[in-house]
Amino acid sequence: MIQDPKCPLVSRANKNDQRYQKISVADAGWKHLNFEARTLKKSNSWEGDTGNFEMLFVLLGGNFKAATPKGSWQTRNGRKNVFSGFPHALYLPPQTSFSITADSKILDIACGYVHSEEKHDPVFITPEDVDKMGIELRGGDNASRQINSILPPGSAFGRLVCVEVYTPSGNWSSFPAHKHDDRKTDEAGKVKEASLEEIYFYKIDKPQGFAFQKVYTDDRSLNELAELHNNDAMLIPRGYHPVAAGHGYNVYYLNFLAGSDQSLANTDDPDHKWIYGTWKGMDPRLPIVSLEMNNTQ
Repeated sequence: MIQDPKCPLVSRANKNDQRYQKISVADAGWKHLNFEARTLKKSNSWEGDTGNFEMLFVLLGGNFKAATPKGSWQTRNGRKNVFSGFPHALYLPPQTSFSITADSKILDIACGYVHSEEKHDPVFITPEDVDKMGIELRGGDNASRQINSILPPGSAFGRLVCVEVYTPSGNWSSFPAHKHDDRKTDEAGKVKEASLEEIYFYKIDKPQGFAFQKVYTDDRSLNELAELHNNDAMLIPRGYHPVAAGHGYNVYYLNFLAGSDQSLANTDDPDHKWIYGTWKGMDPRLPIVSLEMNNTQ
């Protein structure tokens, strides 16, 4: 992992390697979540074995063929990039060998993985599946954004949760700020806040674009502010973590989360919770992507 010495929570993209992002639990200094992103030229393959991990591969751009002893799959109408439609994804359980082969000039693909003892069948997720789950337009005014669920809370799998978020130019996201680092339950045992590790993996719709992300705790023992560019990643070990998209640049981030529960239960920063009651409407630029984009490529 190529870290930014100015902010140890930032993993900068390695532009000289087809595996341009790799974050392990050892790199991050936490317990659960691992992440990789790669580009492959046509007919080249990513081969491996899930071992003791459950893995979710998310198509960022292009098309692929996947072969395992438990089934084979092939993408069709894969988005050209994350701003050109909904994703395909492939969930693989532990102890599964795999070969993922680029079926386009360039394949851009990411993978989140976490240790799991649960046994599930592989699942191939299509853009139509993402559309059926429904997009969510969250927030309001200049804190409006689009959320696409890929592996949402409550999925019949192990620990992984995965969503992707689109933030229009100049807007705020993950705001009002929230945290999920202290597991809390109510009297009935329902999770009020999960303890989760999280990775924000960024794409920007123009190469010179950027976003800002702040990660902070109530006592400011953690208080980092970072500038994120295309293919950079931000690690969220704890604390609140709002995002602001640079003016002129639509910002995408892929969120992988894992920890105490397959849940996104969180706690708002009490200083900013009042903002929920102030919004007048949703940003008319949303949604940024739709299923129709896949079907017209």
